[in-house]
Amino acid sequence: MEKVLGFGGFFFRAEDPAALAAWYETYLGIAPAPTDMEAPPWRSSEGVVVFAPFPKDTDYFPPDRAFMLNFRVADLATMLVQLRQAGIAVSNEMTMDGIGRFARIHDPEDNPIELWEPA
Repeated sequence: MEKVLGFGGFFFRAEDPAALAAWYETYLGIAPAPTDMEAPPWRSSEGVVVFAPFPKDTDYFPPDRAFMLNFRVADLATMLVQLRQAGIAVSNEMTMDGIGRFARIHDPEDNPIELWEPA
């Protein structure tokens, strides 16, 4: 069976797409979508990607949101220091044995983002 090779993109609505793209670039290092052939796209490091539909009534992320982003990070502690210094609230810090460390932030449009440092 032919299979997809990996996660190719995530597309979602935003009140202010340019401002939100700038926030993701500034605080999480995600390059905005290229608008020409000279602009480099965001390239992620290789590793596990979890594709997980959740029950409609999950309380794992806010009920008014249809999705939550999960980004892998190399050093969660350092990332959280940077985010807190920028005034970004951090919550839901936890460790799952054998899986890794997690923390939650929200972008300026209140979309939930889980940061994950694999074990």
